[in-house]
Amino acid sequence: MSMRLRFVLRPVLPLLVVTGLTGLAACSKSEPPQAAAAQAAAPAPTVGVVKVKLGQVAVAAELPGRLEAARSADVRARAGGVVLKRLFAEGSVVKAGQPLFQMDDTTYADAVLAAKATLAKAQANWVLADAKLKRYQPMAEKDIVSKQDFDVVVSAEKAALADLAAAKAQLANAQTNLNRTTITAPIAGTIGRALVSEGDLLNANDATVVAQIKDSSTLYINFTQSASQVLQMRRDLASGTLKRAEGAEAAEVKIVLEDGSIFPTPGRLLFTDMTVDEGTGQVKLRAEVPNAKGLLLPGLFVKVRIEQSAVSNAVLLPQQAVTRGSQGDSVLVVHADGSFAPRPVQVQTSMGTDWVVTGGLADGEQVMVTGQMHLMPGVQKVQTQPYQELEAAAAAALAPAAPPAAAKK
Repeated sequence: MSMRLRFVLRPVLPLLVVTGLTGLAACSKSEPPQAAAAQAAAPAPTVGVVKVKLGQVAVAAELPGRLEAARSADVRARAGGVVLKRLFAEGSVVKAGQPLFQMDDTTYADAVLAAKATLAKAQANWVLADAKLKRYQPMAEKDIVSKQDFDVVVSAEKAALADLAAAKAQLANAQTNLNRTTITAPIAGTIGRALVSEGDLLNANDATVVAQIKDSSTLYINFTQSASQVLQMRRDLASGTLKRAEGAEAAEVKIVLEDGSIFPTPGRLLFTDMTVDEGTGQVKLRAEVPNAKGLLLPGLFVKVRIEQSAVSNAVLLPQQAVTRGSQGDSVLVVHADGSFAPRPVQVQTSMGTDWVVTGGLADGEQVMVTGQMHLMPGVQKVQTQPYQELEAAAAAALAPAAPPAAAKK
């Protein structure tokens, strides 16, 4: 009996193994068609693109510099005395002539009173001398008095008049010193913190700075550039290739802040130095930027973007759209039917976060900028949308939700 079972089981086991392998093979062969069908049914991924618009691109250079106020003033005391009171708020905007500090004026007020008394005395002496001269003059004409006596009267009147003028000058000087006990702002602008406090003793000839005022409504930026670039810029400016600042003959400049953003108000190039530095071959430049709203602060590190030359039949592409490698530069061009393919391009230089592409693209073509991570193996077509809209939507999705409105009582 056992031998019969053994004989029956031996042919059955190979049959089961073969049947199982056949089933696995059938399953493995059926998976690729299912995956392909699922992939075909999946919607095409959406990528961000930029439309090529060939034209003239102004190549700009970004040069570092620091902002400084167009006007600044160190406030100093012009009269000696003790500081009694500060009359301004630190960090506020002051007007020219606005009182800033009040000093002890007791001594100067007494000097004014003494000068007024001296002036009154001189005025009285001159009145007497003038009256005496008027009495002696007709008598001298009739030889009633001697010429010597008349000369004495004339001299006395002139001396009294001179004393009167000296007394007036003394009073004016005393009044000036009294006025100087109130320290005023020499210019309009933003005033910093007070550098002296109540009770401090100041001397008239002391160089102590009591406060600093900076007029930041207009700011200067000093920077340097190579002489060859300055020469080329002047040529393009003279030919009209480069854009001039509005209402000026100078070139227009843009201010790039530390975070990479562009200051909304453009500036203008004021001047170039008359000589070239022999050691570096650089030329000193200065730019002026309006700052009416006070957004920029003196001392801030910025970059000046100044146009150097113009390139024809070029386009600016975001740097993430260009793949750079040892074999050259390339981009992904999206066709009208949604298919895409790499395309070699020629890159001349960079401008901020963009590349200046001078060859390899035609007007109207679409270049993929974002969404390359969605190009999985097997993806042959994509849907397009302007990359700025995709970035705006992504930023809106990451923005924190507004807090719910408080319930009405």
